[in-house]
Amino acid sequence: MNALSITNVSAGYYHRAVVLQIDLNVNRGRVIALVGPNGSGKSTLIRALTGVIPVSEGQVQLDGINVLSLSPLQRARLIAVVPQHALMPETFTVAEVVLLGRTPYLPIWAREGTLDRDIASAAMKQTGVHGLADRFIGELSGGEQQRVLIARALTQEPEVLLLDEPTAHLDLKYQHYILHLVKSLAAEKQLAVLLTMHDLNQAAVCADDVALLVDGKIKALGSPDKVFTSEQLTEAYGTPVDVIPHPHNGVPVITTKGRVPTI
Repeated sequence: MNALSITNVSAGYYHRAVVLQIDLNVNRGRVIALVGPNGSGKSTLIRALTGVIPVSEGQVQLDGINVLSLSPLQRARLIAVVPQHALMPETFTVAEVVLLGRTPYLPIWAREGTLDRDIASAAMKQTGVHGLADRFIGELSGGEQQRVLIARALTQEPEVLLLDEPTAHLDLKYQHYILHLVKSLAAEKQLAVLLTMHDLNQAAVCADDVALLVDGKIKALGSPDKVFTSEQLTEAYGTPVDVIPHPHNGVPVITTKGRVPTI
């Protein structure tokens, strides 16, 4: 069953469309990666789905509910976002930041109860930051902060998890950990996961399906081995691309080739 259904969605900035007539279904327990050149509309689509920018046309439904008609608090109970650039108060502890995920469920001025703290504690354990609960955000590494953001998102108890470049600026160890965590959470919690990625090789490993965006439109959609072909990627990125199967698992491995392109 489709959890998140995106139908004919267009959105952009200052009356300029950036994503055009997007059709995409995100199923529970599945991870879909949005890939494409810079400026193709990946982050714009995430912002449109979360109400940061308006949708100029089309529908976004979650289990038949019109997401675009919901209030920000109602939407936050269904969809959680891990943004690419998140400003977190450096003097807050990890536990305090993660507990902010319960805000959509609390009356104004109300404090978190035992249930809220239990949910936050479980999210911190799942993301491996429980041992950092009393540490200040400003003391953490980039990888640790990224796990805190995912823990905060899980504390919202969402149906859909949206991540914008979740591995940006992380070293190889944390890239591997974060992507494994996201894929595991999708399966264990039956979340519908949509994430943007620049690294095509990472997308090939972690995503069940890939949507290739070019100039605001989906040019190809399907499993990584169907989308990541030399012909499609060469055309999309405007540079010669080689795609070969990994010798051990058959996953597509993408490399550039030939002359360095002029810019």
